Amino acid sequence: MAQVTFLGFPRIGLKRELKRALEAHWRGKTGASELLETARTLRQRHWQLARDAGADVVACNDFSLYDQVLDTAVLFDAIPARFRPVFEKGHLDGYFAMARGHKGDGVDLHALEMTKWFDTNYHYIVPELEAGQEFALRGDKPVAEFLEAKALGHAARPVVLGPLSFLLLAKTVDGSDPLALLDALLPAYAELLQKLAAAGAEWVQLDEPCLVLDQDGATGEAYRRAYATLAAAHGPKLLLATYFGALGDNLALAAGLPVDGLHVDLVRAPAQIDAVLAALPAHAVLSAGVVDGRNVWRSHPDRVQALLRRALAAVGSGRLWLAPSCSLLHTPIDLTAENALDPARRATMAFARQKIEELRAYADALDGNAAATTALAEQQAQLDEQLQAHGIKNPAVRARLNALSPQSTLRRSPHARRALTQAEARPLPLLPTTTIGSFPQTDELRKARAAHRAGRLDDDAYDTLLKQEVEHVVRFQESIGLDVLVHGEPERNDMVEYFGEQLDGYLFTKLGWVQSYGSRCVKPPVIWGDIGRPAPMTVAWSSYAQSLTSKPMKGMLTGPVTMLQWSFVRDDLPRETVCRQMALALRDEVHDLEAAGIGVIQIDEPALREGLPLRRADWAGYLAWAVECFRITAGGVRDATQIHTHMCYSEFNDIIEAVAAMDADVISMETSRSRMELLDAFVKFHYPNDIGPGVYDIHSPRIPDQAEITDLLRRALAVLKPGQLWVNPDCGLKTRGWPEVEAALRNMVAATLRLRSELKLSA
Repeated sequence: MAQVTFLGFPRIGLKRELKRALEAHWRGKTGASELLETARTLRQRHWQLARDAGADVVACNDFSLYDQVLDTAVLFDAIPARFRPVFEKGHLDGYFAMARGHKGDGVDLHALEMTKWFDTNYHYIVPELEAGQEFALRGDKPVAEFLEAKALGHAARPVVLGPLSFLLLAKTVDGSDPLALLDALLPAYAELLQKLAAAGAEWVQLDEPCLVLDQDGATGEAYRRAYATLAAAHGPKLLLATYFGALGDNLALAAGLPVDGLHVDLVRAPAQIDAVLAALPAHAVLSAGVVDGRNVWRSHPDRVQALLRRALAAVGSGRLWLAPSCSLLHTPIDLTAENALDPARRATMAFARQKIEELRAYADALDGNAAATTALAEQQAQLDEQLQAHGIKNPAVRARLNALSPQSTLRRSPHARRALTQAEARPLPLLPTTTIGSFPQTDELRKARAAHRAGRLDDDAYDTLLKQEVEHVVRFQESIGLDVLVHGEPERNDMVEYFGEQLDGYLFTKLGWVQSYGSRCVKPPVIWGDIGRPAPMTVAWSSYAQSLTSKPMKGMLTGPVTMLQWSFVRDDLPRETVCRQMALALRDEVHDLEAAGIGVIQIDEPALREGLPLRRADWAGYLAWAVECFRITAGGVRDATQIHTHMCYSEFNDIIEAVAAMDADVISMETSRSRMELLDAFVKFHYPNDIGPGVYDIHSPRIPDQAEITDLLRRALAVLKPGQLWVNPDCGLKTRGWPEVEAALRNMVAATLRLRSELKLSA
C-alpha cells in the first residue's frame, strides 16, 4: 500500500503558542526551560495531529525555535567567531544572537543577514562562512527529536537540510567559493547519519531544493561527490527531497545520485511525472508531492488521481509515497478551527491537517477503498460547482481589465522633469529623512482592535483612540525633525490583510497563521473571486494625518505584486491576471489620495523579488507583468505627486534594470544587515531615480548609534549622488517598541544632520 507522509509541519502552533513563548523569553519573563517545554509540547502535539490525520510516517527535526537553516549552521558548528563568546555563556543566547543581534555586557553584535526562502514569504538566516572554515557536529538535535518521536510510538523520518543546498544558500564573507568547503563539511554530515542509524532511524530526508535551480557543471560534480560520501557512511536510507519546481535539466543528476528515494514537486511541475518515472532507478522510492504545500485549496482529484495512476503503474505501491509538494510550513495548521467561514468556501479549502487527510484518501482509493473513492469524487464535484458560484466572476472588473492599454502604465513626464516639479511643490533638504510607514503597535492598540472587533468598543471610541495615536506619531516625527512623515498605521493589523478586508474577492480566517520569520507570523487573506474596490480605503486616515502638520505626509499602500504574493491566491486564473485586477483597484486608491491633497504616495513592493521564478529563463515573462502592474497602479498621476516604493530582504542586484523600469520617484530598500552590500549594483548600473538604503535594522532589538548610521550613509554616498540619497530605516517599525524606535530614529536624524553639514562645507 502507498505510504502517506509529509516533508515538514508548521511550528508556531494553532494559536501562535511558539510566538508568545519566544517573545516572553526574549523579554526576560521566562527562562530557557519554559521555552523548551513549549517547543516540546508543540512538537508532540503536531506529530499526533499528523498521525490522526492519516500519516504513516511523521517528519521530525523539522521543528525550529527560529529557522531551519540557522539550525543547520549551528548543528555543524558554522558559528562566526564573534558569536562564540555569547554561545559560551548560553546556547540559546548565542543562537538568538545570530538571528536577532545582541547588544549588552560590552558586546554589540549585528544579526546575520536574512533573506527569502526561494520564492516564498518565509525568511531564512543566511549562514556566514569563510575560506578554511572548519565544521563539526555540535549537539544532538536531530537525534534527540527522532528518539522523542520514537518513544511516543511514531514512525519518524528526520529532516536535515542537504549539504549542497546549505552551502549554496550560505554567504562567504571573503568572496570565496562556498563549494570549496564541501570536503570539510561532509564528515560532519556522515557522523550525523551514523548517529541517526545507531538511534534506529530507517530513513533520513535530505532537503536539496537548490536542485530546482539552474546549476553549472561544477555544482553537479559536487552533488555526486557529496552523495557518494554520504552513501558510504552506512547511515539510514536517504530520501533526496526537491521542491518548489521541476528538476528539469537536473533530473539526470538527481536520479543518478546514490540515494534510496526521490521526492518531486508534482504541484508546481506536474508535467515532469513521465520524465521522473523514466529516470527513477529501479530500487528507488518515489515520493510524489501531489498536494499543494503552499496554498489553502483542496486538490483536484481528477488531476491528482491521473498522476498517481501513472506512478503506481510504474513503481508499484511498495515504492510509492504520497506527500505534499513541499513542507507544510507555508500553510496554516487546521481548518476545523475556522467555524466562521462560509461552509461552501470552507468545503474547497485545506490547511495542513486537511492536506494529510487528502493524502490518506488518495492512498486508500489507490488501495481500492470505495468510501475514499466516493469522497474524492464528491470533492471534485464541489470544486467544479464553486467555479460557478456568485462572486467568482465580476463582469465590471473583467471588462475594465480587457480595456487596459499601454497608456495605463505611463506617468505624464520622465523622472527628471517630475523631480523638478516635485522639488518646487515640496522643497526638501539634502538627504531627506523619512520612515517606511508603520510605527509600534502597542499592547493598548492591539487590545483596542480586539475589543472593537468583538463589539466591546464602539466605533466612535475606537476612532478617537486611533486619532490620538496618529497625532502622537505625527508630533513625535515633527519633534525629532523628520522631513517626510507617515501616520503610523495604527488602524492596520497587517499590510495585506488590511487592504484585503476592504476589497471584493477576499475572505479571511481567524487562525490561518503562517510563519514569516522567527516569531513573526502573518495571516494571509484568501483570494477566491475577482478583485474590486468598492470604496476608498486609506484616504480618510491620510487626510486626517496631513491636517495635523504642514510637512509632507505619505499615503501608504501595499502594491499589487505584494498583495498577490502575500495572499493565498485562487488557482482558477493565471496569477498575472489576478495581479492586474489588483493593480486597477489600487490605481483608484492612488488617484483618490492625490485628489485629497496627498502629494507623496508610497506603494510598497517588498515581494517583487520574491515572486521571481526560480529558473532564469522564466524571469523576463514574470518581470514584464510584475513591473506593468506596479506602473498601472502609479500610472497617470500628476508630475508633482511623488511615488515611493519599498523593498526588503531580497537580493535585487540581478534585477536592478526591472526595478528601475518601475519608475518610482524614490525607492527604499533593506541594506543595513548587509552593510550596504546591495548597493554594489549601483556601481555598474547608474540608477536614475532617488533611493533610500535602509540604515536601521528593525528586525533586531539592538539600537544603532549615530556613528554606525553615519558610516552606512558614507558607504551609500560612495556610489550614489547626494541629491539621490534618502535616509530611512530598513522596514516598518510595527514590531519594535517605542523606546528603541525613539532612540534609533533620533540617532538617524542626528547622523543625517551631521552629514548635511559636511556636504555643505565640502561644496
